[in-house]
Amino acid sequence: MNDVVVRASGLTRAFGRIRAVNGIDLSIKEGEIFGLLGPDGAGKSTLIRLLCGLLTPDTGTAEVLGFDTVRQKEAMTPGIGYVSEVVPLYWTMTVKENIDFFSRLRQVPAGEAAERKQELLSFAGLHPYVDRKAEQLSGGMKKKLALCCALIHSPRVLFLDEPTTGVDPLSRRDFWEILFQYVSRGVTICISTPYTDEAEKCHRLALIHNGEIIGEGQPGELKQRIPGEVLEISTTEPWQAVGVLKGQEGVFSAQVVGASVRLVVDKADARVGELEATLKKNNINTSGSRRVPFSMEDVFITLLGTDHRMEDKEFSAILKSPAGRKADGTVRPAYSITVSDLTKRFGGFTAVDGVSFNVKRGEIFGFLGPNGAGKSTTIRMLCGILAPTSGRGVVLGYDISREPERLKPEIGYMSQKFSLYKELTVEENIDFYAGLYGVRGKEKKERKEWILEMSDLKARRRSLAGELAGGWKQRLALGCAIIHNPEIVFLDEPTAGMDPISRRQFWFLLNQMSARGTTVFVTTHYMDEAEHCQTLGLIYRGKLAALGSPETLKRGLNREGATIDDVFVSVAESLKGV
Repeated sequence: MNDVVVRASGLTRAFGRIRAVNGIDLSIKEGEIFGLLGPDGAGKSTLIRLLCGLLTPDTGTAEVLGFDTVRQKEAMTPGIGYVSEVVPLYWTMTVKENIDFFSRLRQVPAGEAAERKQELLSFAGLHPYVDRKAEQLSGGMKKKLALCCALIHSPRVLFLDEPTTGVDPLSRRDFWEILFQYVSRGVTICISTPYTDEAEKCHRLALIHNGEIIGEGQPGELKQRIPGEVLEISTTEPWQAVGVLKGQEGVFSAQVVGASVRLVVDKADARVGELEATLKKNNINTSGSRRVPFSMEDVFITLLGTDHRMEDKEFSAILKSPAGRKADGTVRPAYSITVSDLTKRFGGFTAVDGVSFNVKRGEIFGFLGPNGAGKSTTIRMLCGILAPTSGRGVVLGYDISREPERLKPEIGYMSQKFSLYKELTVEENIDFYAGLYGVRGKEKKERKEWILEMSDLKARRRSLAGELAGGWKQRLALGCAIIHNPEIVFLDEPTAGMDPISRRQFWFLLNQMSARGTTVFVTTHYMDEAEHCQTLGLIYRGKLAALGSPETLKRGLNREGATIDDVFVSVAESLKGV
């Protein structure tokens, strides 16, 4: 144990003029979990592919298990496993068939393969689904199946590229329990992740930015290197408070966390009085403050430097206040969405089961639930894409069953799986959606430039959408979804795979939209994002299990310091056997 099994020296790889990996040196010891954390486009995926021998470095060398990743790739390959960001499964094959295929591909002897398959199915909780096709699995199950396929040949080193992106908290917890089981056996894991809470689980971390390592060490060590202290101030107007406090003397960074502002300051005790006074001066009420420990997100944001490019701009070219009237001049109802006993069945399977709720105009409504709970199906019905089996839904005054075509031009929709044309460039995608929604002339030109600036893609306007990093894709998809200034926008896991800074900027934009009267209906697997919603609906196995504000749901647990993550887990586990 503790032998170095992965080593890189001066590793560099460029794509055109962009250096994705720029002179990286690192070493990973046997039996440890080594995490890669960094913003979108930092070079994490490129680094993993270099270490797996899937890419050839321009300069520098890498060794895995003592083999050179270029000259001795064939000798190295049997000892490693790899799960890419895009889940590598055969969708029309069953769970059992996928595992069997990969065991044959890896030339695992039949007797060993059968034994390992049973063990992996047990670890992953996939025994009840062995005959189900991969395409019919929930997101969490797909990720666990991909992990089983990568482990079937008992690799000594496992490379995982954002393996839990888009996976709900329960499935992520199960996934990490499998990883810990294998690490205890001496397997070495190199994992990239956009979740800072997952970064805390790693033995050591490398923070990557612009292809270079800017910080490396154990999570606790990295926290100790951050100057200052963390202060949380509770307020009913956290977004306004961030705008007032950022840039104040002694404030290194400011972000919204639920109903609080989280500040990294030079000295918490010395600053708290003047900061609360500044808020009071700006008519922002506070209800207390407290010192809290550093988190990995604080480390991430502080080391990368705060970036307020979105917070410092008013995007009036596109974020206009909705008219609040239909095309015929009729005033819209106070509720943008009214749902009563909405149900959708696919054959004998009930995906959405008698769901009822209302969403006010200008509200941010969060829809939470495990993978496969019915969130995406509900959104597709509300957008007029799927017809309900029974029940009623009214969106912006239009009946979703009888008037779907009248509804569609007045809404924005960003789907979980398809929102962009990968074979089109960034600019061509924007042009396509502008034409689709009838945005032309000067208005089109202004809004295109706004989207390019908001998504930080001005320099990549002629890049293919399919080649973009996850965060860039998500911001571009949002811009395309709201280019026509819709009254309501439906966002299905819009921040999946985004780094903390990108997610913070994304939510700042959503709050700008909400403040102007746009209704936002959003699903997410980041529980800290759920805190930003005015109302939350928790759906489980097609049924609405809980409904209320984040504070109301947390109080319902009768537990001091309860979080939305606690609410989510509590609701899901209480209904597991139902």
